[in-house]
Amino acid sequence: MMKQFHSFGWYAARIAPYLPEEAFRPVPSRLFGGLAYMLVLVSSIVTISLFDLHWLWNGLLSIVIGFCFAGLGFLGHEILHGTVVKRAWLRDLLGGIAFLPLCTGPKLWRKWHNATHHVHTQHEELDPDAWPTIKRLAQSRFLRWIYRIPFPIRAFFSFLSLAGMFTVHSLHMLLHFWKEFERGSRRAVFWQFVLPWSIWIGLLLMIGVEKWLFAFVLPLLIGNAIVMGYISTNHRLNPLVPVNDPLANSLTVIVPKWVDVLHFNFSHHTEHHLFPAMSSKYYPLVKQYIKQLWPDRYHEMPMTKALIALWKTPRLYHEQTELIEPREGYVYGTLGNGLNINDLSHKVKENVLEKMVKQK
Repeated sequence: MMKQFHSFGWYAARIAPYLPEEAFRPVPSRLFGGLAYMLVLVSSIVTISLFDLHWLWNGLLSIVIGFCFAGLGFLGHEILHGTVVKRAWLRDLLGGIAFLPLCTGPKLWRKWHNATHHVHTQHEELDPDAWPTIKRLAQSRFLRWIYRIPFPIRAFFSFLSLAGMFTVHSLHMLLHFWKEFERGSRRAVFWQFVLPWSIWIGLLLMIGVEKWLFAFVLPLLIGNAIVMGYISTNHRLNPLVPVNDPLANSLTVIVPKWVDVLHFNFSHHTEHHLFPAMSSKYYPLVKQYIKQLWPDRYHEMPMTKALIALWKTPRLYHEQTELIEPREGYVYGTLGNGLNINDLSHKVKENVLEKMVKQK
């Protein structure tokens, strides 16, 4: 069990001297990958729009477009961290184009992801991406109703929802942060939200519903599923923490090397939280030094195992370091706090929710 926490700056200061100077510079060549994705995406949409293809061919093109949506999303994430270009207007322009398929604006993303999630990662109250605690469950009748549904059914629909969760959560974040934007910025945030949807709805009016389903809706679901496949493993097996310690609150997943190339090393999530302003091109090197310096603190596993563990464990925190299923009282550890991926056993704590509801 990890008892001592350190900030991401503490770790970064100890690794930085080992890294080459170019690791701290923007890498504009990453844009060539985005250009390739955009060419394939536009060509595929044009093909669906202009030709009356069999639904099977349209379906295959939808898969290709969906993979492009996800790939551009990963690049947009990198661009908006300032690791590809430094000029603010160009960063936002290119990041907005890359995130356009997933319908997320650059100003909202930087507020939600860069300025809030990265600063308060896995903080019980301040991280907008952190999952709720049983204390919050006790305070919400709606959540208590949801958690009366048997766990296997909830797990199934939870994974099914990954196909739309990124876009839905983006809308939720727009509403959540709206009042925190200065009045002068709200207009830009609003139009950055409206513009992508205007383009996709315009496409609908041009090509009709059937082709639009293949050109946008199905790819959006596929892109969401791929992106959320990573995001769901980034922190959801880790504990809530009092200090923003990336080795405690983040997980790096292992995927084939060719997938890392296509997804801009997005699998290296612990490394990203240590050096968010560094191009992901250098994250494999950062990973080497983390494993040399803190092998007992570092968390990594194959992505398939991480997803299986997510399926089999609940997403509700109890006392920050445990995951609890309130219906049966089953309690699981988190990474660094007793969670064994190869043996997902649990202990039982009875009447935890009932006691908290009475206290409330």
